[in-house]
Amino acid sequence: MTAVKDRITPATAPQGKARAASGTAGAQGEGSGAQGEGSGAPREGAGYRVGGAGARVGVYALVACLSIVSAVVAVVAGQFGPDPYLDPLNVTISEYAVSDRGGVTEVAMAVMGLGSLALLGGMRAAGAPVRGTPERLLLVWSVALVVAAVVPTTPIGHDLTLTAQIHRYVSVAAFVSLPAAAALMVPRLAADAAWKPVARVVEWLALAGGFGLLAITYVALPGGGVMIGLVERLLLAAEVTLLLVLAGWLARLAWARGVGKAVNFPTYHRFIAS
Repeated sequence: MTAVKDRITPATAPQGKARAASGTAGAQGEGSGAQGEGSGAPREGAGYRVGGAGARVGVYALVACLSIVSAVVAVVAGQFGPDPYLDPLNVTISEYAVSDRGGVTEVAMAVMGLGSLALLGGMRAAGAPVRGTPERLLLVWSVALVVAAVVPTTPIGHDLTLTAQIHRYVSVAAFVSLPAAAALMVPRLAADAAWKPVARVVEWLALAGGFGLLAITYVALPGGGVMIGLVERLLLAAEVTLLLVLAGWLARLAWARGVGKAVNFPTYHRFIAS
């Protein structure tokens, strides 16, 4: 009996250990599967930081949206305040601002610049792909708007003073920097799951801004300023629409906690970036 017992015991013990080991491996496999599912969830909205930063991003987005919309309303209202004999097709917004005794247009420009700063801060807090040159160009746009609001141009028919020249240069910097920033952001947005759905819209608005820059350059130099007011307003409309698209999507990311599955929109960022 003892011999038989000695033969049986070594055979059963490894089987028990094998079963225990297989059970442990199965539990580890289930745990790793659960971890894999948990780790896969944040990849749905790559680039968006969920957690404590969500509330801060929401505040930034709200300030940006309200500032940009209120600035647009104020600029439109400011077009009716100055001399009614001023032709909006041939007079720039800055020249309208000089004739506006209430200063509505200047305040609107400053609010637009501050709202753009809030948009930049929100995009950075949300992990949007704006680091580097696009971030600097957006900063140039924002600061240039505030400076242009504080330093006005000269009235129509007067010689350009130093302040008027500063106003002109910062206005040019503002108009150029925003379409350039959008063009550089297009491939980055297209590669980011959270921002990919708006990449194509940003691309077309950047393209519209580029054509607007070419048009206003032609009108201002060889064109003798004919229809410069209309061209400037169309360019500004494209740039403000770009800001609203970015601010609106930032608000959606902040309040909806991600965008779900990204839509595969075709883009033409190589052409624009070049």
